[in-house]
Amino acid sequence: MLKKSLFVVAALALLAATAQAGEIKTHSWPTSYVPQEITDIPVVMDIGYWVSVKDQDDLEIKLQQKSIHVYEGCTNMTVECNFNLKLSCSISSTGVLIGDSSFGCSVSPSDIDAPGGTTQVCASVSKANLTQTTGGQNNVHVATVTVKVVPR
Repeated sequence: MLKKSLFVVAALALLAATAQAGEIKTHSWPTSYVPQEITDIPVVMDIGYWVSVKDQDDLEIKLQQKSIHVYEGCTNMTVECNFNLKLSCSISSTGVLIGDSSFGCSVSPSDIDAPGGTTQVCASVSKANLTQTTGGQNNVHVATVTVKVVPR
């Protein structure tokens, strides 16, 4: 009976000692070695911005003639991201079309919310001067659209 009383007193002392986080004080361990929780430690990390354009190697804007010197075309682009973003674009001529050809581009919608979505990227050329290009060519690279992204 005395042995049981001592065990109960030791167990109560152990429970009282474990009530204070981060510290255990006892004169004897329970009869079987049972791991006792001593503390919890938070695990943290920094989460960066991530954005990806799916199948970007397959994207291409094919210009179609709309009038005598005006060409336009669009492609759909799928974006995956972990933040709300704003897309924009710029376009640069490759120099194939000479003279005062005027290039433009657009992205619609330009605002994409995480986890992503589909947007349409369009390009156009007006005052297209074809006098110095050989007729009958297919898929001539006349400009490059660069899509840009910024968090919003």
